[in-house]
Amino acid sequence: MAAGFPVIVVTGPRQSGKTTLAQASFPDKPYVSLENLNERAFAQEDPQGFLGRYPVGAIIDEVQHVPALFSFIQTRVDAARRMGEFILTGSQNFGLMASVAQSLAGRAGIVQLLPFSLNELAAADRLPALDELLYSGLYPPLYDRPLDPAQWFGSYILAYLERDLRQLANVHDLGLFQRFIALCAARTGQLLNLSSLALDCGIGQTTAKNWLDLLQTSYVIFLLRPHHRNFGKRLVKSPKLYFCDTGLAAALMNIQGVTHMAIHPARPALFESLIVIEYLKRRYNAGLASNLFFWRDNIGHEVDLLLDEGEQLRPIEIKSGQTIGSEHFDGLRTWQRYAGAAAGPPALVYAGVDEYTRSGIQVVPWNASFPAAP
Repeated sequence: MAAGFPVIVVTGPRQSGKTTLAQASFPDKPYVSLENLNERAFAQEDPQGFLGRYPVGAIIDEVQHVPALFSFIQTRVDAARRMGEFILTGSQNFGLMASVAQSLAGRAGIVQLLPFSLNELAAADRLPALDELLYSGLYPPLYDRPLDPAQWFGSYILAYLERDLRQLANVHDLGLFQRFIALCAARTGQLLNLSSLALDCGIGQTTAKNWLDLLQTSYVIFLLRPHHRNFGKRLVKSPKLYFCDTGLAAALMNIQGVTHMAIHPARPALFESLIVIEYLKRRYNAGLASNLFFWRDNIGHEVDLLLDEGEQLRPIEIKSGQTIGSEHFDGLRTWQRYAGAAAGPPALVYAGVDEYTRSGIQVVPWNASFPAAP
C-alpha cells in the first residue's frame, strides 16, 4: 500500500498491535504519539510547524486527537506526491475515519488490524489448546508477557470500553452501558434481535442501534450480514452478532478459567465466533474488505459462512465438536442444491484434529493453516 498511497491509515481496537506494526514496517520513519499532551498541544496550536519537523514523513499515533491535522497533511502530500509519506494510526475509529473521509479520500490506504490470527500464533509456536485460546483470546499483550487474562481484560474493559466508548456515545449511566455490552456478549453467535436487546437493557431501540454501531466501528463486535441473493425460500434478514475477540466476550460473560470454558453453554457460540473472525482477519490482513455473509431461511436451513469470491459463493459450516456425523453436512448440501452453479467448494471447520475430505466436503480442524484471502 505504501507504494501506491501517500498516506496509510492503520486502525483497529486498542492493544491490537497497530503501533508495533507501523514501527516494524517503517523502522526508518520518526514516530510521534498524540497521546503525549505536549505533542498534542503543539499539533493543535501549530499544525504546519508540527508537520514541518518531519520533512520526509512520520508515523503519527492516535492522530484522531487533532482533526485539524488532516487538512494540513492533505496539502502536504498533494504538493510532494511522495508515496508512503505518513503512517497514521488510531483507536477511536469514529473520529479517525470521519477525518480521513473528509480530507484524505483517495489519498489514504486503509489497514484494519484485529488481534493476532491463528496463523500468526502458530508460526510463532505460541498457539495454545482450544479452550485456553477461547478463554484468553488473541490480544497481543497476553502473548507478549506473563499476564492473567482475567486481570488484563478487567483493566481493558474499564480503561477502553467504559472510558473511551462511553465518552464517544455520551453515556451518562455507566451501569446501563456496562449491562448493554454484557448482553451483547451473551448474544455472541446469535441472530440480532434489536427490540429484545433494547428491552432487556431497558433502553430505546434507537439508543441500542447507536450503541451497536459504536461497538462495531470500534472493532468490539462484528455484524455478519445475511446474503441477499434469494437462494431458497424466504430468507432471514437480521445479521448475526459476533465479538471480535473471544477472550473479551468470555470476560464479559464472567467465564472464570479454562475449565469453566470447557463446560460453559456459550462455548459453541464462542468457537463459531473464533472461526468467523479468523476468516475476517485473513481479509483484513490482506488489505481487503469483508466478503463474509451467512445464509439462513425461515424454516431452519443455514450455512454459517458464505465467502463471496466473485463468480462463486464458498460455503463454510462451523461445528464445535470433535466428532463429525453425517447430519453435520445437511446445511451445506441443502445450500448446494439451492445455489447450483454458484456454489463454491464447501468446507466444514470443527474442533477436532484430523483433516480429510468426506462426500466431497473438505473437513478442516480449527488449528489448520487458514488460506490467504483470494
